[in-house]
Amino acid sequence: MQDRRKQERKNLVAYTQVFDLYGGNLLGYLGDLTVSGAMIISEKPMKPDIEITLAIELPELPGIRATRMSLMARVAWCHQDLSPQYFNVGFEFKEVSPDQKKLIETIIENYQFRRDVPKYPARGVPPKQ
Repeated sequence: MQDRRKQERKNLVAYTQVFDLYGGNLLGYLGDLTVSGAMIISEKPMKPDIEITLAIELPELPGIRATRMSLMARVAWCHQDLSPQYFNVGFEFKEVSPDQKKLIETIIENYQFRRDVPKYPARGVPPKQ
C-alpha cells in the first residue's frame, strides 16, 4: 500500500490523553502527531470515516497557558496494535487554524522522540592541550 502521508509522523514522548469532546469519554493516548493528523493508541477500535471532535490534553509547553486543544477530525483508519489489547487509530484533522498549527508544531518540537545519537567525547583519548 502506498503511503499517502504528506508529512512525516512525529512520535511523541508525552503522556497525552485524547477525549471525545462531546461524548466526554477517553479515546486513548496520542502516539504521533503532524499538523494534518494524529494517531491515537486506544483500547477500542473505531470505524473509519466517523467524524469526531477531539479534545487533546496538552502537555506542559514553554510560554503556553492552554491546557486543551479541540480539533474536528475524521477516523482515517484503525488497525490492531502489536499488543493485541490495543488499537492504533489514525485521524485526519478537518480544519486546523493558524494558532492550532503553531501549537501542534510546538508540541512536536518539545515532545518528539528523537532518534539522533548524542555526540559523546571518545573515552580513553586524552584531552587536547
